[in-house]
Amino acid sequence: MPTAFRRKRRGDAPPPRTGSSETAVLRGFLDYLRTSIAAKVDGAPEPQVRTAAVPSGTNLLGLLEHLTFVERATFLGEKVTDWQATFHAAPEDSVADVVARYREAVERANKVLDGCTDLGTPVPRPDGPAPSARWALVHLIEETGRHAGHADILREIIDGATGR
Repeated sequence: MPTAFRRKRRGDAPPPRTGSSETAVLRGFLDYLRTSIAAKVDGAPEPQVRTAAVPSGTNLLGLLEHLTFVERATFLGEKVTDWQATFHAAPEDSVADVVARYREAVERANKVLDGCTDLGTPVPRPDGPAPSARWALVHLIEETGRHAGHADILREIIDGATGR
């Protein structure tokens, strides 16, 4: 276990206080997780940010790249043909590039969600059946939360940074 670095502690942000509507709660938790994982990747050092720290090949930058594709596929209806490939950022992409691309996908997804007044409304799909906005929100909370947990561990391995 690496000990040559000084532990960088960020304070843990508590879960959001989002209001009483179902939409406000779901969107509040999703935005909380989105902010957490982007912060976990932002400022991570090269080349460790893209170096696999576990046998599966998972790396910190790849997690955020993957979540960018998940946001686009779920809320914008973009088609992904090779999900495994989404776990790797291009070598020429910097950490800042990947973080900016993720934040842009989140912004576009939020515009779609802003137009959903009923969580039973399907999200956009150019072809095939579309899930409801409720399903899409819950799926993204699960997916982002799962990978945010992975990111917590990977970032601590990289440079000792902890917290949300």
